[in-house]
Amino acid sequence: MSTVKQFQVTFDCAEPERVARFWCEVLGYVVSPPKGFATWDDFDRSRPPEDRGSWFACADPSGVGPRLFFQRVPEGKAVKNRVHLDVRVGTGLVGAERLARLEAECARLVALGAVRVQLLADDNDSCIVMQDVEGNEFCLD
Repeated sequence: MSTVKQFQVTFDCAEPERVARFWCEVLGYVVSPPKGFATWDDFDRSRPPEDRGSWFACADPSGVGPRLFFQRVPEGKAVKNRVHLDVRVGTGLVGAERLARLEAECARLVALGAVRVQLLADDNDSCIVMQDVEGNEFCLD
């Protein structure tokens, strides 16, 4: 039997720090500079000018969730994500109580720059499809 592996989730983006800081706010993560550096600014100063600002990362302060890594790419987002994050804010709730929790979180994230795309709901279950500050889809679930 194989052992569970640690993993990180990598985002291709135009502005790594901006997208990382958005996700820090969404998930309660903290900025995570590379090993050996106190800050991302220190790391950037060690890089050639053309590479500065190309990477950023954040991590779950409890160490439970995966590290999120953001890397600058030259091309813009062109199609729907093949993989997306489900931000679980309504776990264990149903009906109106679940929908109210999702709507409250949606309003908080829209204020941070997210975009509400669509509510998917029936009598007991619901989720809200959203986009982050660079258009990457995710769901409030």
